[in-house]
Amino acid sequence: MTTTQQRIALVIGATGGIGGEAASALVRHGWTVRALTRRAQPDRAGIDWIRGDAMVAADVARAAQGVQLIVHAANPPGYRNWGKLVLPMLDSTIAAAKAQGARILLPGTVYNFGLETFPLVDETAPQNPTTRKGKIRVEMERRLKAASAQGAPVLIVRAGDFFGPHASNNWFGQAVVKSGGPVRSVTEPAARGVAHAWAYLPDLAETMAQLLDRADRLAAFEVFHFGGHRLGWGEMAASVRRAAGQPKLPVTGFPWWLVVALSPVVPLFHEMAEMRYLWREPLALDDRKLRAFLGDVPHTPLDAAVAASLRGLGCLEVSDPLPTGEGGVRRAAVGG
Repeated sequence: MTTTQQRIALVIGATGGIGGEAASALVRHGWTVRALTRRAQPDRAGIDWIRGDAMVAADVARAAQGVQLIVHAANPPGYRNWGKLVLPMLDSTIAAAKAQGARILLPGTVYNFGLETFPLVDETAPQNPTTRKGKIRVEMERRLKAASAQGAPVLIVRAGDFFGPHASNNWFGQAVVKSGGPVRSVTEPAARGVAHAWAYLPDLAETMAQLLDRADRLAAFEVFHFGGHRLGWGEMAASVRRAAGQPKLPVTGFPWWLVVALSPVVPLFHEMAEMRYLWREPLALDDRKLRAFLGDVPHTPLDAAVAASLRGLGCLEVSDPLPTGEGGVRRAAVGG
C-alpha cells in the first residue's frame, strides 16, 4: 500500500499507556485511527472513539470494519482477572483481523523468557517460561503466529518495563515514584548490581509506527526487540533526582520481603512475587535486528524521558525546564 492511500487502524487499549502512545504515533504518521472504549472519552486529535468492549467479539468486528491494522494493546488493569481475560480478548482481535485481512500489532513483553536466555535476549531465544503469566504470553504469540498463516499478518515489538508521560499503571508510576504529587523518595525494584531493561513509551510507539511505514518489507510473522534503556541499580533513581532537582532524594530498595510474605493472601502480591526473577537477574533486549531494519531507532535521552514522565504523572510542574542539555531531542540508539 502506498502512503497516499488511506490507512485505517483500530487501537484496542488506547486509554492505556502504550495503546495511547501508539494511537498518537499512528496519527502523526498519517493513519486514520479508531479506538475501542467502554466509556466515553475526551476529544483527542485524530482519534475516533468507538463504544465497545474488547471482550465482545461482535464489538471488535464492528469497530474493525475496513481497517488495515489492529493494535492489540488491551490489558486488564493491574493483575485483576489477567489469566481469564487476556486470551479471549486476543481471540476477538484475531477473528476481526482475519475477516479484514488486517495486520495485528502486539506490544510484546519479556515474560515469555526463562532465566536460561538471560542476560541478552534476542528474537530467536527459546520461550520456556516458568511463570503463569509467561505461559499465557507464549500462548498469545502461538495464536498470533497461527493467525499470520491464515490471512492476518502479525508484528510483535517486544520491550522492557514501560515508563512515559501518559502511563501510571507500571513499575515506574507505582513503585519507583508515587504519582500525583512531588517526589519524596525513589524506589529501586532491581537487586543491587543488576541491570534492567526499560522502555520509554513515546520512543517505543514511534518505533512501531516507523516499522509499519515499511510494512512491505515485513514478513507475515515478524518480531523485533526494542532495546530502550538498560539501567543498572541506581541509574533510574539518579535520573529522577536530576529531573526533580533534588540531588538528596532518599533512595530505597523495593520491599520484596513484604510482597513474598503476603503473596499467599494478596493476589496482586502473588503475581508480583512470581515475576520477581526479572528484577533479580540482569536483562537486556538485543535490538540489533531492529537497528539493522530501521537504521536510527528513536531514543530519548534518559533525563529528558524521566522528566517528561514525572510531569505526566503530576510529580513535576509543567513549567519546570527539561534537564540542562537534554531539550527532549531524540537521537539514534547506539547500543543494544
